[in-house]
Amino acid sequence: MVLCGSNGYQQNYYFNEAFSNLPETVKQELKIMCVWFTEECGGIFTMEYDPKGRLCFRHATTEYDGYYDEIGADLKIKQYRRERKDLLEALELYYRLLFLGGAAKGEGRKTGPE
Repeated sequence: MVLCGSNGYQQNYYFNEAFSNLPETVKQELKIMCVWFTEECGGIFTMEYDPKGRLCFRHATTEYDGYYDEIGADLKIKQYRRERKDLLEALELYYRLLFLGGAAKGEGRKTGPE
């Protein structure tokens, strides 16, 4: 399930209204993260939950985009995981509790694979 995303080609931001009960400060932080990513790296960036409730970062580009910075995109994701660890863990817990019916044992501290 997609939480949010940004498209650098169309210059737009998407937020899944299924998560509308998140605090406004969290919504704004997610928007900043997504838009900043596509401004720096280009392409399309999404934050998605996998079936176990882990928050995954996805980035993509068109095959014709010679300006896309794939190395920079990977580094930006590592930076987000490091600098926003508490936020990402809280979002995973939120998803597991509200959408999956409870937190799975031993999975409350990971921010998932990219």
